[in-house]
Amino acid sequence: MTNWRKYNGALIPDQPPHLEIDDSDSLIEKKISANNAFFARWTTKFDCKEETDFWYIICDEFISIDKLSKNTRNQIRRGLRKCDVRIVDKKIVIEEGFESYYAAFLNYSTHIKPKNKAEFQNELLAFGSEWEFWGIYNEEKMIGYCQNKVVGKYCDYSTIKFHPNYLKLYPSYALFYTMNKYYLDEKGFDYVNDGARNISHETNIQEFLIKKFKFREAYCKLNIIYNSRIGFLVKFFYSFRLPLKLLNFGPFIKLNILLNQEKIIRSYDQ
Repeated sequence: MTNWRKYNGALIPDQPPHLEIDDSDSLIEKKISANNAFFARWTTKFDCKEETDFWYIICDEFISIDKLSKNTRNQIRRGLRKCDVRIVDKKIVIEEGFESYYAAFLNYSTHIKPKNKAEFQNELLAFGSEWEFWGIYNEEKMIGYCQNKVVGKYCDYSTIKFHPNYLKLYPSYALFYTMNKYYLDEKGFDYVNDGARNISHETNIQEFLIKKFKFREAYCKLNIIYNSRIGFLVKFFYSFRLPLKLLNFGPFIKLNILLNQEKIIRSYDQ
């Protein structure tokens, strides 16, 4: 059976997106109820040839620095001169990572509230041996970090935080180039994944990775099963989704996210 985990009230698969979900709809419904989840969300037809409204941002080939644009080459070299990027023990991120996490979070446009330091540290303590951690340093001060989930020849760039005060040092260029080289070139992984299309808040990271590091959109099909209460709300409010977009506060933020997901689901029947 598929392993699931609860994230922001929803059940999502705890496995790489190229592995198909083998649970039946009835079993997924039971898991939704048992976990008191709003819905279960998963994808199928990973990296299909058809362009869809949902995707993962992946890279399955390491691009050496000499094959990147001149501007990107210069930014990578500046980043590598100013930043030291290395794999670190989890306890180092627990001790030193909160400052970067919190400062980065304050720059987001999202309804999600940042964790306090104790919540941040306790969450990291629960991560198992399949997780790898990277630190980004300037003069031995941690200015960012990354936590990656590694499964076989697959790596998920799960969480990346850069302290906004140090972005002028090009830490993102140093980090992505170093990690891509490590996982795709040195380790020979099949692909690395920077996550799915973001529905909850605006982000420029996917466009950045496509333009600078030759990541690409791996199209797939989004699937959702709601619990009965959430399913009723989505069905009732879907016809009003356009005017509801103007109400970007309080409970309407989460409702609009649900309606955006439902729009993607219905696009497959068009």
